[in-house]
Amino acid sequence: MKTEPVILEAENITLNFGGVNALSNVGFEIRPREILAVIGPNGAGKSCILNCINGFYRPQQGRILFRGRDITRFSPSRIAGLGVARTFQNIELYNGLSTLDNLMAARHIFMKQGLISGSIYFGRARREESEHREAVEEIIELLELEPIRKKVVGLLPYGQRKKVELGRALALDPKLLLLDEPMAGMNVEEKEDMARSVLDVHELRDIPVVLVEHDLGVVMDLADRGIVLDFGRKIMEGTPEAIKDNPDVIRAYIGSSHAELN
Repeated sequence: MKTEPVILEAENITLNFGGVNALSNVGFEIRPREILAVIGPNGAGKSCILNCINGFYRPQQGRILFRGRDITRFSPSRIAGLGVARTFQNIELYNGLSTLDNLMAARHIFMKQGLISGSIYFGRARREESEHREAVEEIIELLELEPIRKKVVGLLPYGQRKKVELGRALALDPKLLLLDEPMAGMNVEEKEDMARSVLDVHELRDIPVVLVEHDLGVVMDLADRGIVLDFGRKIMEGTPEAIKDNPDVIRAYIGSSHAELN
């Protein structure tokens, strides 16, 4: 049987900020049709991993290959154009725009018509916008955003804004989706709703996902595999079941008992 190529491979990633060592020789790979969790206590370097993948940070050592291509020195916009989309721990939306307009804004990288043809809004420009609107409407239906499609996102509850941000990432037609603590700050009902949305996106659109989380309960429910960081070092890689029972992982969660990790 032929082994499928990995979607993304990180090799010996080292990232320093002055005297602070954020990541130390971290390596991992993301396979097709999987949800990979990156977990660890606060300050472990989880978000730094995502920032290196999508070009916000450039590691001092190591390299990142996306579908066999070295993207380590690419700009964030170029990486997004290749099909890497992400959400943020702190919501980054256009608060004065509607849900629909936020999702349409993400389609700008696919738009080919210039300022003049777009302002005339006729012929090719009109057809192009209709095509993008259709893609956005499919996302709205998938994430069940119909009730808030025309509402200004700055006035929406926190959990709904998180779902809009997920929708905006999907509007980029990603080949890899990076989720930075998508359920942080949510109540139980909101977490369950977001978990269902992530699974729907993963299964129905066949998009591999990197999920940054510190909540092992979420990881147990969603992830196929996980890597554990502690002070910028990878201390374990394996299934969620193996991770939750590993003594090194339990020790990494300062003040957490074994019961709290289950």
